[in-house]
Amino acid sequence: MALSMALLPASGLALAEAPGMVAVPVQAGSEGSGEQAVRKAAADREAPVELPALTVTARQGVEQAKDIPFGLSVISGRELEVRHLLTLDDALRSMPDVNVNSDGGPNSANVMIRGVGSLNAVSMDDGSVALNVDGVTMSMRNMSLGTLDIERVEVLKGPQGTLFGGNSLAGAVNVTTRRPTREMEGHVRVEYGQERQHLEEAVISGPLSGQLSGRFAIRNTGSDLWVDNTQTGQPLSKPGDLAFRGSLLWDVTAGTSALLIAERQQIRRSPSLTILRPYGEPPKLDFTPNLFDDNQKTMARYSLELNHDLDNSRLTSITGYTTTDFVAVGGYDRRIMQALYGMPVENVRRDSSDQKVLSEDLRWSSLPGAPLFWVLGVNLSHADRTFDSYYLPGREQDRRYRTRSSAVYGEITYPLTEALKLTGGLRQSWDRKSYDATYIQGGSVSDNRELDDHYTTGRVALSYALTPASNLYAVLSRGYQSGGFNDYSTSPVGGVPYKPARSNTAEFGFKTESADRRFSLNAALFVTRVKDAHLLGYDYKTYSTNTVNADSDSKGVELDGYWRFGDGFELSGGLSVIDATIASDAFGVSGGDVRSGNRTPDVPRWGGNLALSYRKPLPSFLGLPSPAVNARIGYQYVGTRPADPQNHFNLGSYRRVDMRVGLTAGDAEIYLYGNNLLDEQYDLYGYYNNATAIFGSPVRGRTVGVGLNYYF
Repeated sequence: MALSMALLPASGLALAEAPGMVAVPVQAGSEGSGEQAVRKAAADREAPVELPALTVTARQGVEQAKDIPFGLSVISGRELEVRHLLTLDDALRSMPDVNVNSDGGPNSANVMIRGVGSLNAVSMDDGSVALNVDGVTMSMRNMSLGTLDIERVEVLKGPQGTLFGGNSLAGAVNVTTRRPTREMEGHVRVEYGQERQHLEEAVISGPLSGQLSGRFAIRNTGSDLWVDNTQTGQPLSKPGDLAFRGSLLWDVTAGTSALLIAERQQIRRSPSLTILRPYGEPPKLDFTPNLFDDNQKTMARYSLELNHDLDNSRLTSITGYTTTDFVAVGGYDRRIMQALYGMPVENVRRDSSDQKVLSEDLRWSSLPGAPLFWVLGVNLSHADRTFDSYYLPGREQDRRYRTRSSAVYGEITYPLTEALKLTGGLRQSWDRKSYDATYIQGGSVSDNRELDDHYTTGRVALSYALTPASNLYAVLSRGYQSGGFNDYSTSPVGGVPYKPARSNTAEFGFKTESADRRFSLNAALFVTRVKDAHLLGYDYKTYSTNTVNADSDSKGVELDGYWRFGDGFELSGGLSVIDATIASDAFGVSGGDVRSGNRTPDVPRWGGNLALSYRKPLPSFLGLPSPAVNARIGYQYVGTRPADPQNHFNLGSYRRVDMRVGLTAGDAEIYLYGNNLLDEQYDLYGYYNNATAIFGSPVRGRTVGVGLNYYF
């Protein structure tokens, strides 16, 4: 498949360009080759040629993005680098219609798309946004994954249950890493910035034999935490992140290939942040020094993808094995305990988890570029997980979870006329879950439960091609968020299974681009109704946590596009307007009862971004070979949004400005970057614990740094 890569607009439409706006096609999975092509094309600055189209794998097959009958955004690997988006969490936060609630820890992200998602995520399996990496489904709590050597990130909006299963009620994040190349290539990248931020990265790819290619990538990052320890006056911890990935591609024959991937990422010394508001300058926590030194999260993925082309179709098998292990110490520091109870003592909790998932996806699909798109598949998965909590000697919970899932699915886009196409998709799923827990508190109590569920998801859509490059579409889709067992239950009362959530969505939109693909504009109107969204409950009589359900509604409009208006300049941006509300009363919720009509937490009414990019060759100076400037300044606005479902208080609006200026010469680039240049101390989340204690977590303030890239 052909894919274009480059410095992207905020909308994520990807095009490979040399300085001077000369487009260069790039083979999928070889962005490094794209860098070589860019450098080569810099010497040839004649009239621009037609830019190639963006292709994606949003429906488990290769298609042009403009032909997909629902909204999606794409961020290329080059844009992730230019915008200094080092994790999937960072990438999602940069989008106007995606919201992330997180306490800063590596295992806490709750993602909402278009105002839809879990009102409170009550378990590691309780997510409304599916995460799919190279065809392997992973827990949405792994949004802390780094963006090492990624080809592109696709954010698919609206229910995606047809192809991505039961936890894609709000949408899906589809990640494609770069594949081994047939030409030797690679790069080395280093960065250093304020608060001892550092990054070291290396990638090498190329042929190992006539039919075998390999790729290896490694990245190490770290910094001082932006929160200080009151007792020492020093950073609370020094988080670090080490990730690597190796892949082998075996081209067996012209139509048969095997791709083996092994990757691992370990996040170290990263604490969850619960800080009494107002935070102070700098924010501080009063904990025992070095309390978080043993915090770690390790994620690993092993996958084998087999492809075999028949005369008019393709068979694909993707076998995946993933593991996620973490140990997290956190809780209330002395300042919060003083505010709550008048006692300046720390209240510390230790959570640990071990998860293993084996999955198989077997599908039969049309070939890329076929006039009739279709895919049929079978998906199987087997997951075992623990989640244990330790408070004080003699007070702990040991929980064990098992999930067996199977599904059959299919989707087809059928041309009714030359311009009008009908899409239909359906998935039937079967889940069996079990829960086994031991609660220790002055004694030992056991709890064993099982849950069986089967459900149907799907969508139907019509799309109409006004021109070869402009499409109108309308889609109705049904999503599902599986039921399960609460991770935070402290007694058998809280072990009662929570209900599944269901959604129905209607979307109408258009996608258009100019004939030379230098201008693009996409827009969508959407309405979603969710039944039985999940809230974390608390029973004051039994002192146990549970799950409470409430309905929610979301409607809005989104717009994004870009304009390459010549002389090296490009303007891009996006806008979302969302009205998201809770549509039913919910009683017994932790923090207080929730009333119908309250606004959905973490979802602003207004959000948007705007970016100006500039790429231009420079006259030769100081003997530098083919010098060129590469600059980008980006602005993001996020409006006020409720901190919790009770709407106790709002998190303030914020404006974020990021900038990067680079100078390329030959195979090297040196650049300066600045993040959050306005130095706004905005919130990652907020929590109300009666009027005496309101707490949350602030984002890192202004930082600047310098980096160096060398390509070979």
